[in-house]
Amino acid sequence: MSTQPDLLYSEEEEAVRAAVRDLLTDHCAPAGVITRTESDAPHDLALWKSLADGMGLAGLLVPEAQGGQGATHREVAVVLEELGRAVAPVPYLTSAVVATEALLACGDEELLGRLASGRSIGALAVGLHSAPGAALTTVRLENGTLHGELTGIADAAVADVLLVPADDGGLYAVAADAVTVTPQISLDLTRPLATVVLDGAPGRRVGDAEPAVRRALRAAAGLLASEQLGVADWALTETVRYLKERKQFNRPVGGFQALKHRLAQLWLEVVSLRAAARAAADALATGEDTDVSVAVAQAYAAPVAVRATEEALQLHGGLGMTWEHPVHLYLKRAKADSIAYGTAGAHREALAELVDLQAP
Repeated sequence: MSTQPDLLYSEEEEAVRAAVRDLLTDHCAPAGVITRTESDAPHDLALWKSLADGMGLAGLLVPEAQGGQGATHREVAVVLEELGRAVAPVPYLTSAVVATEALLACGDEELLGRLASGRSIGALAVGLHSAPGAALTTVRLENGTLHGELTGIADAAVADVLLVPADDGGLYAVAADAVTVTPQISLDLTRPLATVVLDGAPGRRVGDAEPAVRRALRAAAGLLASEQLGVADWALTETVRYLKERKQFNRPVGGFQALKHRLAQLWLEVVSLRAAARAAADALATGEDTDVSVAVAQAYAAPVAVRATEEALQLHGGLGMTWEHPVHLYLKRAKADSIAYGTAGAHREALAELVDLQAP
């Protein structure tokens, strides 16, 4: 018999949130993120080192025996909420969740230990748009080396090791300096994509690709909802704050009835998103109804995060249209996340199949 998911935050989870928020408040100001996106190095590796090495957050999903923290997806979800709230340009989702989950499925302890400590950054060489269960794009294995091109690989630019699916059914660990990584033009400036070309790259087989990738993408889709929650929550909070301060006709703009209605509707949607995201994180942690909870969370999360950031842009008026205001970073992250690890439509179709309903 399945138990009810626990949607509340534990004391430990709130402690993790407070620590991460303090760090991001001090080291990830919006102006700094905007400046970084205009440079050749959008990733904040000093911040990543503080999160991974200083706080041990890269190893949350890795058992203690393998050099990690032995925590669960619930704690990871809280970290991702805060990283979403700051649109932090760090490879946390791609390395500490996606690559780590793939390696947990393979049981490669040496590489897991490196990722858990933050000594290495990993990236699964599967397009960011790939939904759990989607057909895999693989590279050719010829005479023991790998050949091919993979596109849309998130955070490949800062990865030390790439996990590459090959046509023999294996997942191969490939050193980043053995491949050519070319940046692609990305809508989300804080999570850049790249094309990875392998031309006779040596690789070490770490396990079977299909189960590892399926596990990694399922966790990614479920926990992405928490990042989208952080993005939406920031948009709502900042917009409410701005409308209390901004005056029109000698009264705060937030006092106008039409805007109150828009904000109240948005608040309801963000609260519902929180429930869906928490249910997905709890399901990943307990193994109860995981596929259904992940599909529900992703079917709901993308439209809410996009709408919250669009409303933030509109309700900030002319100020919201400026490059200096960070709202564009959040809108771009929400739009990019809406196709990451499967669109809402793809997850609705998956959900319909899981619960035996006809898809719309």
